[in-house]
This record gives sequence, C-alpha cells and structure tokens, in this order.
Amino acid sequence: MKSLSLSIITAAVALSGFAAQPKNVILFIGDGMSTPQRMTAEEFSRKSGRGPLALNNLPFQATTRTCSANSLVTDSAAAATAIACGQKTKNGSLGVDATGTNRLYSSATFAKQHGKKVGIVTTVTINHATPGGFYAHRKSRGDGYGIGLDLIKSGFDFFAGDELTKHNDKKHAEYRGDVYELAEKEAGYKFIRNDTDALRALKPGCGRVWFVHEKYPFSIDTRATTKAPTLAEMTAKGIELLDNPDRGFFMMVEGGKIDWAGHANDAATNMRELLALDDAVKVALEFQKKNPDTLIVVTGDHETGGMSMGFQATGYNFYMDKLVGQKVSVARLETVVKERRITEFSALREYVEENFKFDFTDEDWKNLEKAFAEDLAKMKKGAKENEAYDAVKIARFPHILKGIVSHKCGIGWSSGAHTALPVLTTAGGPGAETFHGFIDNTDISKKLNSLMQ
Repeated sequence: MKSLSLSIITAAVALSGFAAQPKNVILFIGDGMSTPQRMTAEEFSRKSGRGPLALNNLPFQATTRTCSANSLVTDSAAAATAIACGQKTKNGSLGVDATGTNRLYSSATFAKQHGKKVGIVTTVTINHATPGGFYAHRKSRGDGYGIGLDLIKSGFDFFAGDELTKHNDKKHAEYRGDVYELAEKEAGYKFIRNDTDALRALKPGCGRVWFVHEKYPFSIDTRATTKAPTLAEMTAKGIELLDNPDRGFFMMVEGGKIDWAGHANDAATNMRELLALDDAVKVALEFQKKNPDTLIVVTGDHETGGMSMGFQATGYNFYMDKLVGQKVSVARLETVVKERRITEFSALREYVEENFKFDFTDEDWKNLEKAFAEDLAKMKKGAKENEAYDAVKIARFPHILKGIVSHKCGIGWSSGAHTALPVLTTAGGPGAETFHGFIDNTDISKKLNSLMQ
C-alpha cells in the first residue's frame, strides 16, 4: 500500500506543478555509463538469468548533456563538479569554477548544511574525480593529498571506497601529516582499512566512519582476488549508518570501475560492473519501500569507450549469452601472466580456455598466439606498458582477445577514451518527476538542492 500511496502522491504533485520534498536522497553515478552501457547490460542481465535492470525500471527518465566548460567531451572531474555543484568547470578541475579561483559547493554540502547526514561510496579511490567532486575544491584532480585534506574538512559522516592516493605526500605545500592519521585524530573518524568484517559489524551511532579497501577489484574478479565488500554491501551499510529519522540523509554511490572497463574495451567486465551498480540500486529500492520519502536518482558522468550495440560481422544479431562465460577481467589475465611468468602459449591458452568459456576458432587461436609472441619479444627488449588507462597500449594479446570477444558478441568500440554521448538519468520517489525531457548535467544538482530545501 505504501508504494501505491507514493505513486498517487507523486502523480498528484506532478499534475499540480509542485515537487514533493524527499527526506532522503540517494544519487547513483555510473562512471562511464551512457545509454549503450545501460541497454547492453539490460540484455546481458536477462541472458544471465537475472532479469531486467532495476536502474532502468525507475519511472522517470531524462536525456542528459555532459560537456564541460572547455570541451564537448568531458572528463570525470568536470562532470562530477557539474553534477554535484550545478556549474560547469574545465576538464581536470574539482569543485571550482572555470576560472579555477572560485569554490563551488555540492548538493552533498548543501544537504549537510540542512541537517542531513552525508555519505560518499565508490569502488575506486575515494579521492578520485567523481567522489572528489562532492567535497573537494582543487584546480587539479591530480592533487591527491589536497583532495584528502578536503575530505576531512567536509565533515561528511560516511566514506567507503578504495585506498586514498598520496595520503602521506610530504612534498605537498599543505602537508600536515598522513591524511589517515589526521582523519582519526583531528576529525574523529573511525578509520577502517581492509577489514570488511569490521565494516559489517558497525552499528548506528558509531560516529563518523571512513572505510578503505586497498586495490578494490573488478566485480568479475572479486572471488579470485580479495574479500572486499561489494558495492551493494557498502551501500547497505551506508544507509544503515546514515539513516536519520529527524532530517534524513544524502548519499552518492559511484560505480567507478564501469569507466575503467570501458577504457579497456573489456565488454564482460563492463557488464559485471553495471550489474554490481544495479545490485546497489536494488538495496536502495528495498529501503525506499519502507521509507517512501526517499528519492533515488541514477545517472552517468559521461560515456567511455564509444560502445555500440551492434557490429558489422554479426549483422543484426546480438549475442549477450556468449559474454556470460567470461569469469575474469582481461586485466586479471594480464596480472596472472606476470605472476606466473607465463612464456609458453600453451599455458596461456589453458588459462583462457578455463576462464573465457567462448567459441574461439582455430583462426582466433592463431591470431592470439601471434600476438603473444609479439608481446614476449617486446618484453625481452625491455619495453614497458603505459599505465595510463586511456593511452595506447603496447601489449597486443589482451587487445586482440578483447576484440574477438566483443565483436563476436555484437559489441563495437570506437575509442579507448571518453566520448560526447549524452547519458540517461532515471529517477524514482518524491521529486522524481522533475527528471524528464532533455536536461544538462548541471540541472541534477539544481533539482536536488531545490528538493532538499
């Protein structure tokens, strides 16, 4: 009955021209997630037996423009600033305007000022561009230590994600000590590092919490590499700790590694990251059932990889069922090759056959063997891989492998970087009806602030 009542109230409010005021706001951001990723994951989810995506079933939708102040193609820092603060900035900047001189304040800060508890959750480093856009004020997204100091200053109630970069940068102009120690001693955070059980044991009333898990894995690799909590688990714990009967809470949850898999053009890994985000959305929806005064918004900051639902070689066919058999990311495969010092193609083929249940042809294996031989020759000459995730790679084997898998499934990639595609924003709950039509990413913050007044 609560859901029916909420639907009636929402419809009535939409007709009257006024938006209902939510007590709780949960904003989900899929980094690198645009319409192609959402719709491809929809098919992947159905083929894998999970059914339709919850994030695609929210009742209100808006196509969302993503450009930054100085480029049609935005980076995550400028996009996060626009979504969080309602104003454009240049690529690379966080929480400052396009001149780099004036601070901008986010919906998370706005919520905190209005008595709400605030949480930031991500699967990447907690001072990465997207989470940083909600609390930091830096000209450069690369200022890891400075962003860490801004995190402490925010006074937000719950942080959870990957390790902080440059947390003890002694060469920084503002250096005052290890950020982790400062968080505990000066800001009163209960700091938990790599201890998932300790996170799970936390109870409401425990005070400010900062959880980090070093080298957070791709969702597809979790079983093989670590006991890190899932994004859904961190979301559930955040809701439990932030739930505030008096004023409510604001929480931003990022599926950060959708972007990383997009840069890598690793289709199955990309899909698993979207499913992990969808699991987190399901957690929020369960909370919303008992707390209908909760607004849920799901968006992306930009598209990554130039993904297309269709590839010339497969004609009009789309084979998402073939992706289900991939059990590890291609990045994990590369790590295994290094750890095991694999130099014989037969050993590599055995690992691929075990973890990529795929219909490789004899021609595919010949191409993969040739690529691996080229990689071995480069390694013997001392060539080193470029660590930047949007840069051209020297390793041929992973590139050929990902191409074979994607193309035979019907997925195309036009880039290893970001594109200017608009993203889809979906919403449900009080005020969700304001997310409709064609909007700018800056409108998201403006709408949330208006609803939280």
